[in-house]
Amino acid sequence: MYQLDITLRRGQSLAARDRGGTSDPYVKFKIGGKEIFRSKIIYKNLNPVWEEKACILVDHLREPLYVKVFDYDFGLQDDFMGSAFLDLTQLELNSILYYRPMDVTLTLKDPHYPDHDLGVILLSVVLTPKEGEHKDVTMLMRKSWKRSSKEFSENEVVGSYFSVKSFFWRFQTQSLRLSDVHRKSHLWRGIVSITLIEGRDLKAMDSNGLSDPYVKFRLGHQKYKSKIMPKTLNPQWREQFDFHLYEERGGIIDITAWDKDAGKRDDFIGRCQVDLSALSREQTHKLELQLEEGEGHLVLLVTLTASATVSISDLSVNSLEDQKEREEILKRYSPLRIFHNLKDVGFLQVKVIRAEGLMAADVTGKSDPFCVVELNNDRLLTHTVYKNLNPDWNKVFTFNIKDIHSVLEVTVYDEDRDRSADFLGKVAIPLLSIQNGEQKAYVLKNKQLTGPTKGVIYLEIDVIFNAVKASLRTLIPKEQKYIEEENRLSKQLLLRNFIRTKRCVMVLVNAAYYVNSCFDWDSPPRSLAAFVLFLFVVWNFELYMIPLVLLLLLTWNYFLIISGKDNRQRDTVVEDMLEDEEEEDDKDDKDSEKKGFINKIYAIQEVCISVQNILDEVASFGERIKNTFNWTVPFLSWLAIVALCMFTVILYFIPLRYIVLVWGINKFTKKLRCPYAIDNNELLDFLSRVPSDIQVVQYQELKPDPSHSPCKRKKNNLG
Repeated sequence: MYQLDITLRRGQSLAARDRGGTSDPYVKFKIGGKEIFRSKIIYKNLNPVWEEKACILVDHLREPLYVKVFDYDFGLQDDFMGSAFLDLTQLELNSILYYRPMDVTLTLKDPHYPDHDLGVILLSVVLTPKEGEHKDVTMLMRKSWKRSSKEFSENEVVGSYFSVKSFFWRFQTQSLRLSDVHRKSHLWRGIVSITLIEGRDLKAMDSNGLSDPYVKFRLGHQKYKSKIMPKTLNPQWREQFDFHLYEERGGIIDITAWDKDAGKRDDFIGRCQVDLSALSREQTHKLELQLEEGEGHLVLLVTLTASATVSISDLSVNSLEDQKEREEILKRYSPLRIFHNLKDVGFLQVKVIRAEGLMAADVTGKSDPFCVVELNNDRLLTHTVYKNLNPDWNKVFTFNIKDIHSVLEVTVYDEDRDRSADFLGKVAIPLLSIQNGEQKAYVLKNKQLTGPTKGVIYLEIDVIFNAVKASLRTLIPKEQKYIEEENRLSKQLLLRNFIRTKRCVMVLVNAAYYVNSCFDWDSPPRSLAAFVLFLFVVWNFELYMIPLVLLLLLTWNYFLIISGKDNRQRDTVVEDMLEDEEEEDDKDDKDSEKKGFINKIYAIQEVCISVQNILDEVASFGERIKNTFNWTVPFLSWLAIVALCMFTVILYFIPLRYIVLVWGINKFTKKLRCPYAIDNNELLDFLSRVPSDIQVVQYQELKPDPSHSPCKRKKNNLG
């Protein structure tokens, strides 16, 4: 294993690919067909200066470093500007003996036009064995070689190189105390919080003199797309999202505005940039940006904050086992610090220990598994364990919790050098269902999280959070994920959402039939009781009784659950539908060319997808209300009880007219008091945290196969 430190210095006399005689160059590094680094984009420059550093781990030196340069074209395919190879075997001896950066000049060529002069790329490269990552080791070696330089000939020095690795191994066994700098790494240096407020006087792109604008943001590999505002030139978005800041000096956010056109390519409205290095930290900046290559302005709020507690470390470096660190974390989320940084709700530590019995993805009957741990938009990876179906990772990941209703996703992939990684299994764990400090074997599920796949993964998870902050954050909009799967038309999905919506509607229909049967006196005792109850309620009705009835319903279901009379039945209908959908997806993938179903209805695809999504939203809304009263998530049900108690007391003691007056004043003055406040509905934001029936099935923990138990395996081996 080697560590390759590369500094991408600059380019000289690069090829012009744009009409203006310039280019927007960026550089990719590849080893073994896999992209390992991508630089930032330097706009309108044929002699760009990057000064970017990349640290890469290399298994062997047989594969050369492939350097490719492209011209960035937003929304189009990027233009090729040339490529070059760097032979890593030429670097090995120089780097190990002297630990000095080696300046390299690479001449760019196009394989199709080898005679064309495409410029050069200048790099600074250092290659060191991974075992010798400590400077004192290298210094010791360098001194010993310097002392003996008069005694050894050059050939002898080259020959002595082959004993270097054994020297490193001996030194490593003696050096047991490593600093946290080497064993614990923080992944990003800060967070960029962006609020897209509005657009002003945008360019009209449609025949009716209006547009359907939306905005795309890009910072490095991170992307965000706003919602579409139909038929307006002065859209009001009021959307907030965060980017991770990896560079100390900042970076450049690329912003483009587009007009949505159904059934054809979207129209370009304009572009602008935000240079983060020019903005001060811990301060909110209001920016009015003029759109270039178009018309109009965009209004943003941008805030740069310090780094969150997100890190990867070895199993021996455990924040919660260090008593001092644990006390600091507990103090940070104590009830006394309710109003200190409301966005920082809690702390999550995930130990990814090992996996067993994974699926064999390679032809050799083995896999090269690595693990991806995701919490909302925070995404961290383990190293790859090659040719192993029972990998040991022993890594500790830490995250800041912004929303206690988030779901931790752990996915195992098989690394392939020449193509995208193969999926091996996945688990989704709601944070509120985690039992602290318990090492558990989670059965891996398929991509749809509907059934088991081969293998289990061993995790130990700890969650520390402030309940009051978590409750307050429940009433504001959820964080949107940057990486979302594109909506696609599916017969089975459309049918599933229709059935779910029908089930919700049928609850209301059955309730109406029941009330009507009371009016028809189908059962005289029941109708008599209903009539007496109706007279009593109407005569004594007060507004506070509405939340009181809901409160009694929640309490009744709670006592049913704790008494063992749980009325929550496992939703086998939903599970069957999900399994059918998975089978249908597989069948569609195999028979898509024969059936051509999507091609036949392509003209109405967007309409069908909209209907499909509307059915999903309606069904999810009804299911979330049901699951609130069914105590599917106890934290949210308790929160509903507290809220209903407050509403009951308020409505009992305060006349309705005063409540309506306060509500109206708040609504009318909200924009005057806080012009850039993000619109939200507390009730809908609360319900968005309650899982639908589909999510309940997806988050359901599967029971592990007893054969995966270590004790069971030992008995089998003895037998």
